[in-house]
Parts: sequence; C-alpha cells; structure tokens
Amino acid sequence: MFDKILIANRGEIALRVIRAAREMGIATVAVHSTADSDAMHVRMADESVCIGPAPGPQSYLSMPAIISACEITGAQAIHPGYGFLSENAEFVQIVEDHGITFIGPTAEHIRIMGDKITAKDTMKELGVPCVPGSDGGVPDLESAKRIGEEIGYPVIIKATAGGGGRGMKVAQTAAEMESAFMTARAEGKAAFGNDEVYIEKYLTTPRHIEIQVFGDGEGNAVHLGERDCSLQRRHQKVFEEAPGPCITPEERAQIGKVCADAVAKINYIGAGTIEFLYENGEFYFIEMNTRLQVEHPVTEGIFGVDLVREQILVAAGEPMSFGQDDLEINGHAIEVRINAEKLPNFAPCPGKITAYHAPGGLGVRMDSALYNGYSIPPYYDSLIGKLIVHGRDRPEALARLNRALGELIVDGVDTTVPLFHALLQEPDIHSGDYNIHWLEHWLAENMA
Repeated sequence: MFDKILIANRGEIALRVIRAAREMGIATVAVHSTADSDAMHVRMADESVCIGPAPGPQSYLSMPAIISACEITGAQAIHPGYGFLSENAEFVQIVEDHGITFIGPTAEHIRIMGDKITAKDTMKELGVPCVPGSDGGVPDLESAKRIGEEIGYPVIIKATAGGGGRGMKVAQTAAEMESAFMTARAEGKAAFGNDEVYIEKYLTTPRHIEIQVFGDGEGNAVHLGERDCSLQRRHQKVFEEAPGPCITPEERAQIGKVCADAVAKINYIGAGTIEFLYENGEFYFIEMNTRLQVEHPVTEGIFGVDLVREQILVAAGEPMSFGQDDLEINGHAIEVRINAEKLPNFAPCPGKITAYHAPGGLGVRMDSALYNGYSIPPYYDSLIGKLIVHGRDRPEALARLNRALGELIVDGVDTTVPLFHALLQEPDIHSGDYNIHWLEHWLAENMA
C-alpha cells in the first residue's frame, strides 16, 4: 500500500480524496495555484506544494510542475480527481515513466475512450449497444448529407474529440445539415484542435442513463447499477440520482452485465462510467468516462461503498473489497450540483463567502470546499458544492433534499440553489417523468 499520494486537483474532489486516504492511513500532498493558497484542500492535506500561477494551464494542467511536486515530496502515486488531467493519456504515460502510480485507468484505455469514434467501435466489438450512425469520421458535407438520409433525421453532429457539449450540433432536417456540420467542425477545431466529426441518429425523448463500472485490471469487473442524469442544461448535468426511476431490475441486470463484461475483457482498472441514451426500453452507448464522476456519491449512497478507497486499493495491486454478489441496492440517492452562478443566465459568480452553513441530519452529505470568509476564485469551474441525500425510497429522498436545501446557507455570492427549490415544486420531478430536453424547456418557460 502507498505511504503517500498526491492529489492533482482542487476543490471538493481534492477533499474527497484526502478523506478517503486519511481513513486508510495514507499521507496526502495537495498541489495548488497561487490563487488557491488558502483553499480548504491545502489546509486539510498533510503537505502542500504551490505549482504555479492562477490560470489552469500554468498550474493544475502543468505536467512538469505536478511531477516535480511528486518528486519533491516523495509521493508514490497521483490521484487526478476529475477534470484537469484526469483523462489525459499523455500525462498518465509520463507519470508511469517516472515510476509513479497513476490512480486510474491505463494510458491506453484513456486514449481509446477519449476518441469518440474509437470508443464507439471498441464498444461495438465488446457487445455494447450503440446509436446508429456513421462508421468513423465524416470527411465532407456530401458524405454527411448521405449519412443523414440513410439513418433518417434528426441527426446530431459531434466532434470526435468533444466534451462538455462543445462541438455538438443537431440537424432536424436535410436543410439544416450544412450549417450544423460546418459549425460542429469549427467548434471542434477551436476547442480541441481537431475538426473531425461523426454523425449519430438524434433521439428525440431519451433519458441519460450511465452505468458505474469498476475493474481490478486483472480481468475482473463489476457494475454498480445506474445513475439517471437526464436533468441537464447545455449538456451539463445538474441533478443526478440512483437508481434511475425508469429502469427495471431486469434492465439493470442486463445492461449492467453487458458493461461489466466489456470492461473485464479489456482488463480495465479502476472506476469508469459508461454513458447511454435510453429510449423506449433500449440503451444506446454515447461515451465512456475513464475517471471518477462528479456524481459518484449517489452510487456510494445506495451501495454503501467508498469508490475512492477502491480506486486506491486496486492501483496499489490489492483486490477489490467486493464482488458483484455483494452489491445490493439500498434505498434512493439524489445529488444536486451547487454552482456559484447567477440566475437566470447561469453567469459565473465568484466572490467572497460571507456566511456558510452546511445542512446535516440523517441521510444528508455535503461535499464542498467552502468555509466562512473563503473567496471563490474566478479562474476555475463554478461548482462549489454537491448536496447528496439518501432515503429509503425516492419520495423520502426528495423530501430530504427539500429539507436540506432549506438548511443550506451560502451568502456573499449567487448560487443555483433557487433553481432546485423551484424544480422541487414541479410534478414531473416527483413523478420522474422527464428526459434530457425537459430542463431546457422548463428554463425557457420559467427563467427566461
């Protein structure tokens, strides 16, 4: 087992890793930019190293600085959290070349799943159901039009190196194909340095269902059920829950086994999430995230496992502490993402926290790096906390979420808390009757 690990991240996810490591008796090293010198993860870690100025490329994305911090402190492993370098295959290779353990998948698996076309082809070979679409990249507009006619409109054009909703455009009809195709290519080029795109059938009323998988790198893998992440704004998740309100036990077992078998075949190691669009009882693969997800606490809530601890265990060559037969769902969990953003436009709202009080009580978990007097810097993602609740069933979880939101105090900046207060008044939220387009339509009608 490791004696010391370095966390190559910041904010709540850095605290999450520190807590798991501390329970395991492992010392931690926090890295930070000059803007984060007084951040909570720096205060909680056993050691800290400043790795550069505030902008991400000069600090949290600086591979040489992070490797140097490892060598200076003697850290034997790096946990990447999510975002930043967590899915950068080049970084993983450099880490391994320096004799440091990367707590996560191999560079090869990150590389395969980081390219949307390669990922889709790989999943097809592994027996995972995929959305009908182009076989690989689409070289030109004429090819795009031909594919659109073959699979039928509407279609969605996606940048192969895309993510976070960038480089994605929908063509409802053949007349819209040229504009959507050219825009997707331009956005892909600008955001990722790659203008290659592919085309898929655009499902009109799907839900976003993702399967949590975990492998030991030795050909053994399990699934930990699904999460429903259908409430999204501009392809960004805001409300996640497990289990999915629309998924039957039979569907869960079937798609879960498909996913676990797939990652076992490639000797995948650590946590991964296979994301699907789900419509009319069918699952369609869209991508695999080769890291810990922001929404992992809801899975932990219903299964009673510590996914970060398991990541550390398998990275150190230890076996997983559970098998598939040990995993039984207990109750229902919901997570809402608390962002420092000003409604209705969701504009980032950095600033000083003048008062902070985290909700508590039975079945309530608040993952946040906030404290009274903390100044949220303007350089990073606006996520400032995740409120997670667990109940015996979905109605109890929703009631607990409503209560916990009422207890939460974040003064000094605008947040997205009012959005969740409003959503909890909606009958569709309580019935679970929504899809990935529901929130966008609701926002247009209620927060325009």
